[in-house]
Amino acid sequence: MGRVGLKNVVGVLTLWALCFGLTAGTAAWAGSAAGIDADADVTLERFYREVGSGKQLVKDAKGVLIFPSVLKAGIGLGGEYGEGALRVKGKTVDYYSTAAASIGFQLGAQKKSIVVIFMQQEALNKFRSSSGWKAGVDASIAVVTVGAGGAMDTSKLKEPILGFILDQKGLMYNLTLEGAKFTKIRK
Repeated sequence: MGRVGLKNVVGVLTLWALCFGLTAGTAAWAGSAAGIDADADVTLERFYREVGSGKQLVKDAKGVLIFPSVLKAGIGLGGEYGEGALRVKGKTVDYYSTAAASIGFQLGAQKKSIVVIFMQQEALNKFRSSSGWKAGVDASIAVVTVGAGGAMDTSKLKEPILGFILDQKGLMYNLTLEGAKFTKIRK
């Protein structure tokens, strides 16, 4: 997607977010480093509550990318956007945006959180050295499903990059991060 296309997607998202009041209190739209970090803390605590071994998984990770608020909106043409923090050893080292576009029947808006866990140093290094990293092109993110009581699908735990998607009700199923683009931003 070119610069004009991304601006249009962000414009649609902003319009929808303003119309539906989804931006109230979210650091992703406020855009400050302190706000993103505070919301990332809240998102991680929620992740730990919903994923039984989530705390240990993050502890063992080489890096964790947390997007507290990713807004998706569309009227035929859809898009999503959010800002997040990359943490290594518990400390924020960089900030990133995520954006994706879609075409097809869609009407409305929704908000979700994304937690991407880098289990291998090589995968984290490749991510950090890229100028614009696209899921499914530059690397695959294994979206992990969680069953009753927070038990994870252990077949994916050996993958280099794990992804978790949460909506307002909890962990989401049958979603993908394919096509999402992650870009480093200055804060």
